[in-house]
Amino acid sequence: MREIDCMQITETISALFQEACVDIPDDLLAALKQAREREESPVAKDVLDKMVENTEIACSERTPLCQDTGFAVVMLEIGQDLHITGGYLYEAIEEGVRQGYDKGYLRKSIARQPFSARVNTKDNTPPIIHTDIVTGDKLKITVLPKGGGSENCSRLTVLTPAKGRQGVIDFVVNLVSDSGSNPCPPVVIGLGIGGTTDMTMTIAKKALTRKIGDPNPDPEVAELEREILQKINNLGIGPMGYGGRTTALAVHAEVYPAHIASLPVAVNVQCWCARRKEAIL
Repeated sequence: MREIDCMQITETISALFQEACVDIPDDLLAALKQAREREESPVAKDVLDKMVENTEIACSERTPLCQDTGFAVVMLEIGQDLHITGGYLYEAIEEGVRQGYDKGYLRKSIARQPFSARVNTKDNTPPIIHTDIVTGDKLKITVLPKGGGSENCSRLTVLTPAKGRQGVIDFVVNLVSDSGSNPCPPVVIGLGIGGTTDMTMTIAKKALTRKIGDPNPDPEVAELEREILQKINNLGIGPMGYGGRTTALAVHAEVYPAHIASLPVAVNVQCWCARRKEAIL
C-alpha cells in the first residue's frame, strides 16, 4: 500500500492556497479574454480589460488578486489504496491553511462564533473539507479560496417535482438577477440538482472546480447549462454590474438522483476571479 506523510500534505495545502490567491487558472483567463472579444458594451469591454490587467499584476507582483482571500475550501479525492501516515489528515490540512495564509500574507476572514461575538480566528482556520474515497492510490487536492461576497448570493431551494426543468431555470436566473452586482460578475455558477439538501449543496460547490468551457458530459445537462447561461447573459447586468452581455462566464451543473417527492436545487455563486488550484500526490 502506498503511503503519504502528513507533512507533505501540509506543505502542499500551504503552497496551493498561496498560489490560488495570486494566479488564476488558464481556462478562466481565456474565458475573460473571449468574453471581452464578444462583448458589445464599451464600458463592459473596459471592465474586462481591467480584470485581465489585474490578473497580470497579481501574478507578476505575487500579490492577492482580491483583498478577500476567502474561506479555505478543500476538496479531497483519496484513493482507497492510499495510507496517510505521520498524523491526522484533517489536522495536516488545517496546519497547511494556517501556514499558507501566514506565509502568503493573505487576509484572515473567519469568525469563530458567527451569531454573536464573531471573534476572528486569526489564521483563517478551520477550513471546509469535502472528502471522496475513489479507486487507486493517489491523493487529489483541490483548493478554493471562496470569497464572502459571492458565497452570500448562493441559495438552496426544494422545488416540487412538477416544477421540472423550467423551475430549475427560473430559480437560477432569478437568483442571479436579484444578486445584481453583489457577487462581482461575471460569475461562474455552480448548480446542483437532486439528492438531499446537503448533497445538492455539495455538488453545486464541486461544480465550480470544473474547467470553464468543459460542459457536463451528459448532453441533456449540457444543454441545460447552455440555456441558463444564455438567459443569465441576457439580463444585462454585465461585468461588475456596469451593463453588457457578460454577466456569467459559465454555468456548471451536476445532477444526482432525487426522491420521488422532491427536486432540490442549489446554486453556488463564484465571483469573476474564480480561484482554484489542485495537486495530485
